[in-house]
Amino acid sequence: MRVKHFFFAIISIAMLSACGGGSPTEIAPPTVAPSHTPLPPPTMIPTPDTPLAILVLPAELDKASSDLYQKTVYDLALQSGFRFQVRNALTSADLTDPTLKVVIVFPPDPGLVSLAPTAPGVQFLAVNIPNLTAGGNLSVLAGDSQVELPAFLAGYILSMLVEEYHIGMVIPKDNGDAQRAYNAFVNGKTYYCGLCRTFYIDPIGYPQFIEIPADEKTASYGAYANVLINDRDVDALYIYSSVANDEFLSYVGTQGVLLIGTSMPVPRPGGWVATISPDTIKAIQTAWPTLSAGQGGINVQSPLGLADVDPSLLTPGRLRLAQETLDSLLAGRILTGNP
Repeated sequence: MRVKHFFFAIISIAMLSACGGGSPTEIAPPTVAPSHTPLPPPTMIPTPDTPLAILVLPAELDKASSDLYQKTVYDLALQSGFRFQVRNALTSADLTDPTLKVVIVFPPDPGLVSLAPTAPGVQFLAVNIPNLTAGGNLSVLAGDSQVELPAFLAGYILSMLVEEYHIGMVIPKDNGDAQRAYNAFVNGKTYYCGLCRTFYIDPIGYPQFIEIPADEKTASYGAYANVLINDRDVDALYIYSSVANDEFLSYVGTQGVLLIGTSMPVPRPGGWVATISPDTIKAIQTAWPTLSAGQGGINVQSPLGLADVDPSLLTPGRLRLAQETLDSLLAGRILTGNP
């Protein structure tokens, strides 16, 4: 009997061991990847040897333009590891800093022809300062001398804005450049509308143009515009730059027509659609790599840009088309003489 109890106890212990006697399985804690807050980009800490760029702007420049030019050159300087300073004037004393490498100067001219040779290790860029010639360490950014591109774009834009394509151009008489500009103006209209079929039969073909003699007094220019507006039913005008003085443009703005040009008077004339003008910002950005590399003596050509846009006339969709056309002109994909 004792033997039976003994075997029963042994069997019970064995059964209990089989049910729960194993050691517990350890579950590894979840692995958590450490998170790192991205570090901000390193900020350049100027040293006595850090190269310096100076931007010279006139004190009377409007704030919006001044801020834009300062930001442009500041960003370029920062990207190249330069220090940046702004001045309202430039003297020979400013050029004695041995770290000075680039000087960008807006009108009025501080005398760059005499200043530049005194600092041969500095590259100078004159922005829209007349009567300067590039050479040595002086580079010159001048206004766009291309007359056909803005005329072509003007013809294109005005054609999309005016019913029946009643557009016209005022040009100086016996001026070969102005005549080429008018041909480009006509081609801009053709590029927009092809055969330009109209609903009404009109005895006058468009675009129209009128020439102003070289000896005509500027006070009489308005009478020539009135021939186009009143006698030839022109509703939108592009006025060639050499006859587009502020008084003339302001007068035309009172005649109920649309206007587009390469320079807008202040105050803004009535009906002013946009200004097709050199893009100084892009030109500076284009010239910077050469200047910061210590190379100069070049002529910098300003690409054209659209400014002073009236969004109620040149709406976003139309502006997109105009900008695409301008980009194609600048890239050479559209030829002004054979679009």
